[in-house]
Amino acid sequence: MKILAFSDLHLSSAHAAEIVAASAEADLVIGAGDFCNMRRGLDRAAAMLAGLQAPMAAVPGNGESADELRAAGFPNTTVLHGDGAEFEGLRLFGLGYGVPQTPFGSWSCDLSEAQAERMLAACNDADILISHSPPKGLGDVTSGGVSVGSTAVLATAERIQPQLLLCGHVHDCWGFRGSIGQTQVANLGPTVSWFEVNP
Repeated sequence: MKILAFSDLHLSSAHAAEIVAASAEADLVIGAGDFCNMRRGLDRAAAMLAGLQAPMAAVPGNGESADELRAAGFPNTTVLHGDGAEFEGLRLFGLGYGVPQTPFGSWSCDLSEAQAERMLAACNDADILISHSPPKGLGDVTSGGVSVGSTAVLATAERIQPQLLLCGHVHDCWGFRGSIGQTQVANLGPTVSWFEVNP
């Protein structure tokens, strides 16, 4: 299955246009959170992606809540946040928000590691784990040299060993590729990234 994945669109019309155009070649689109900025403009993000030509699975970033993402009117989109879905035999599980809590203030949608661990406990098996936040130690280093990834996301990937762990959140590590055992890890960013996954 051919998957187009991205994160951290942040209302970039140029990136949205590239994603929409590329979606003609995709079986599934995955959006790993932060479609808008600081809880504003989610309706504009939905309009930018209205031309998607494949179904999308999305998790909320720390810039939008799960309820806001579900209500925004993204076309043919399944929002995942502490739950899973199956697409043509491909098993997905998603967790949004910033994990652990960010320093960004009251607008940011965040989870503690304990909260994330409880939500991820429902994930017993998945081909693709979609997390807005990267796992601790992989694609999670800020420009200041601080590792801000999630221990709960890392532990879940170690436990279930999905084929892919797709994330974003830490802009300084967009384009990062690594692995956790058999799991390929990708901090996506807003450019088009392609993956082939067999259920």
